[in-house]
Parts: sequence; C-alpha cells; structure tokens
Amino acid sequence: MTEAFELPDWPRAYNTPAVQGVFRSENADFRVTELPLEAPSGEGEHVWLEVEKNGANTAWVAKRLAEQAGVREMDIGYAGLKDRHAITRQWFSIYLPRVAEPDFSAINDGEIQVLSQQRHVRKLRRGDLAGNRFELRLRKLSGDLAALEPVLQQIREQGVPNYFGEQRFGHDGGNVPAGLAMLSGELRVKNRNKRSLYLSAVRSLLFNQVLAERLQRGLWGQTLAGDVLDEQGMATGPLWGRGRLASSEDALALESEVVASQQAACDGLEHAGLKQERRALAAQPMQLQWQWPEADELTLSFLLASGYYATSVLRELGHIEAAALQQ
Repeated sequence: MTEAFELPDWPRAYNTPAVQGVFRSENADFRVTELPLEAPSGEGEHVWLEVEKNGANTAWVAKRLAEQAGVREMDIGYAGLKDRHAITRQWFSIYLPRVAEPDFSAINDGEIQVLSQQRHVRKLRRGDLAGNRFELRLRKLSGDLAALEPVLQQIREQGVPNYFGEQRFGHDGGNVPAGLAMLSGELRVKNRNKRSLYLSAVRSLLFNQVLAERLQRGLWGQTLAGDVLDEQGMATGPLWGRGRLASSEDALALESEVVASQQAACDGLEHAGLKQERRALAAQPMQLQWQWPEADELTLSFLLASGYYATSVLRELGHIEAAALQQ
C-alpha cells in the first residue's frame, strides 16, 4: 500500500475570503472541453474520435475503444488524462491503416458518447492540446460571499499561482513518498507508467515549493533580477533535471535555497534522465466569467492552457472541497 503524504497548504496570492463550499457535487458540476492543437484532416491512417465521457476515466475509455476497433491499447492515443468525476470532452486517435473503420457509436452508453469520427495523418500524443475550457458549479457556499467578487476581479486581471494540483501527487499524496523512495533506491519500480507518475510528483513538489516561497516573501506578481521569462513574459520556476538552473542573481539565490534541503531528490531526478525545464509561475484564466444562479451557488467558466489546473483557481476562493471525490 502506498504511504500517504500530507501536502502543504500552499500560500495564496490574494486575501482569500472566509468562504466554504463544494464543487463536483455531481459530474455535471465539473465540465471540461479539450481544445486540440489541430483538427483532423479527413485523411490518414489514424481515426480521430471526439468523445464525451461521464464518470469514466480516460484509460478505461481508451481500453473500450481498443476492444471495439480490435487493436492494441498502445494503438490508442490521447492528449491528456481527464477527470473521472466530471463530464469531459476529449479526443482519441486509433491506428487503423488500410482497414475500414467500425461505427464507434455502437459503444455509446451512459458513460461514453462518441460525438464525431474522422481520419487524420498522425497519432495523438500526450500534450497535443492547446488547453481546456472549464465550466464549474460551486454549491453550498457560505461565509463572506460578497468578498468573492473583488477576488474574482483580481484573478481575471492578474491570474493565480500556477501550482500543480493535488491530482498530480496521487491519492492522498502517495506518489511523493513512493517517488522519493524510488529515487533513493529503497523502492524498485518496473512499471513504466508508475515510474513516470512518481518522478512527476517529486518534480512537481519542488516546483510548488519554489512558487510557495516566492508568495511567502510577498513576491507575487513581481519579477526578480535573474528571472527566466517565458514567451508571454511571465516569470518561470524550475522543473528539476540535469543541467544548471537557467536563472541568475536574486532568482537563482531563491531557487537554490529552496531546493538545498531536497538535494537527494534533485540528484535522483538528474540520474533518472530528466532535463532541466521551466514552468510559468502564474496561470492566467482566459475569458473568465461568473454568475450566481442561486444565492449559495456560483458558476465559473474559463480557459486554461495545457498543463494548468482549475483547482488553482478554486483554492483562491476559499475552502472549496471536491464533494464527488469523497464518495
């Protein structure tokens, strides 16, 4: 059994209201629509399917599609994992060269709905998406609800800390101790997918710690001397791996200080073959809109770039728990 790990309550960017509530009370309260990098061309050796799933995880849907097509699961491609406790729309690809494609609508049921199918020239790979559109409904809100309006305005203007969400760290944060044990040699992991999940958890924890330290020092929204900026001009933090930190001056000093206490984990990530990368410290929700359908309910809609978490937006609004995940 995987050891549990209590994730820190990372610092927030704004004066978070004293608000409590739940999200994902039902699957329809958490809707995600994948925004692909490209549309299928209509020709090629791969069949692309747009699928709406309700209460199903991505890997299970991929398995169902492989069975229907009579192919191996490795012949199924998708851009990213989507929440189970949600209604999500995402794309899958199936390698079917020189074979008449089956009617995938035959697998439609209460959990899977194939919305469209077209051929394309290539397989979908992890990360092949521009972002995701989120439509969320928060229920049973209580507390200082009036204080939510100015915070939402600040989020619209300045974004939120780009923390990796809890799902990145596995059930009860268990991927963190498993990853540290694997990197120290105490745990042998042969399964490639598990190994990747454990490495990502440790790497993500280090990034979150750097970001948290900047907020703890009152540096939210500020650029330090020596910061590495991304293409949008946003300051970035380290995703640990081989090579030197790309930052310098004040930014380098802060990042080095934070990871100094995690040197064993850093060494392990380097020996695992990961390369030093950077990630934006702020996530900017685009087209952020909100409404109050009921006095104690709030709906949110926004776009986030690939790899960013909707929970990073919700945590700035108060103590909002994921009700469905407790079932």
